[in-house]
Amino acid sequence: MNGLRADAATLLQAVVQGSPALDCELLVCPPATLLHGSAAALAGSSVMLGGQDCHTAEKGAHTGDISPAMLRDAGCSWVIVGHSERRADHGESDPVVRAKTVAAITAGLLPILCVGETEQHRLSGNADVVVASQLDGCVPPGFTGAVAYEPVWAIGTGRSATAADVVAMHAVIRAQLVGMLGEAGRGVRILYGGSVKPGVAADLLGLPEVGGALVGGASLVAADFLAIARAAAPGS
Repeated sequence: MNGLRADAATLLQAVVQGSPALDCELLVCPPATLLHGSAAALAGSSVMLGGQDCHTAEKGAHTGDISPAMLRDAGCSWVIVGHSERRADHGESDPVVRAKTVAAITAGLLPILCVGETEQHRLSGNADVVVASQLDGCVPPGFTGAVAYEPVWAIGTGRSATAADVVAMHAVIRAQLVGMLGEAGRGVRILYGGSVKPGVAADLLGLPEVGGALVGGASLVAADFLAIARAAAPGS
């Protein structure tokens, strides 16, 4: 919940200008009020547009919500579902997140399905079980899109999971995806999303099974976002 139209215009102009020099895929997911202007700003570039959330229904009496079809109509190709802040602020359960994932795919969007454990889960030794359970409850048959691992205790705290933490959890996620989806599960991209900053991006993105980053606060500064993107490029 950041940014007005002028902020978005300035930020996206810098991202678009920096994108041709990058050998990676870029996606921006602004607030819904900025989607229309963002689509115009990104037109003709390789930078993709996504929504931050969607409803489970195609349309109807759901005041204040936005449907996957509306996101497509606004120019989106992706949508984030099950973000830890949606789960915490709005009480979104795994069945709700699953329904949103299905609705997104049905509408032709690629979902970024977020999973992750709290600090209490990690300290109790249940992190793997919690994340595996979230995947089991949220991933539908025929899933297409990406999964983002968010260690909730690292979001907005400036803390990052250790390399060993990330490698271990991404291995758990990959094994769960293969178990649920078969060989197709090997092709699902797994993003890391826990206080990703330019200074740690190269190390994180070079780890096994880390196929990209779900960037939070650093995405509000074009130079930081582009620096993370450069770290994702092969050979960087």
